[in-house]
Amino acid sequence: MSGIAEALLALASGFATTFRHLFRRPITESYPEYKRPLPVRSRARIILTCDPDGEERCVACYLCSAACPVSCISMQSTEREDGRRLAAWFRINFARCIYCGLCEEACPTSAIQLTPYYEFCERDILKMVAEKENLLVRHCGKDPEYNFYRYAGVVTNVGGKGAHAKESAPVDVKSLLP
Repeated sequence: MSGIAEALLALASGFATTFRHLFRRPITESYPEYKRPLPVRSRARIILTCDPDGEERCVACYLCSAACPVSCISMQSTEREDGRRLAAWFRINFARCIYCGLCEEACPTSAIQLTPYYEFCERDILKMVAEKENLLVRHCGKDPEYNFYRYAGVVTNVGGKGAHAKESAPVDVKSLLP
């Protein structure tokens, strides 16, 4: 008898909730006119940022494409004459992207960042594939002071070994021998 009583109680509880909402005023938000404020850490459209010197931050390390669970990021790396690496081409398929933010977390240069801009849809699925030219913005994004090549210890025109910010001079291994 207790099983039937529990079932009737659950059924009555569900009907009570429905009955309570039946007499409330509906809440209608006119979407294009009123846009609900998003949480601070909301993730939507992906952009590629530049460093404070105006150079591209992406060094085509492939960490973002490796971290992506749906494999929507692809790129090809190249190297300039001064030793600086960059992406020859960079492509994101937004039709496959789940906006998880793992690519942003994996990026060591803060090149790839997610913005709160979520209003982009297309009838043609091929228009959802964004190339590097569509993703690249000419600002620093969330990290305005960070420049990977000033801290990385990579020999470029920015500096040689031991000349980067917060980097010690190279150690002569032979001086450590007894």
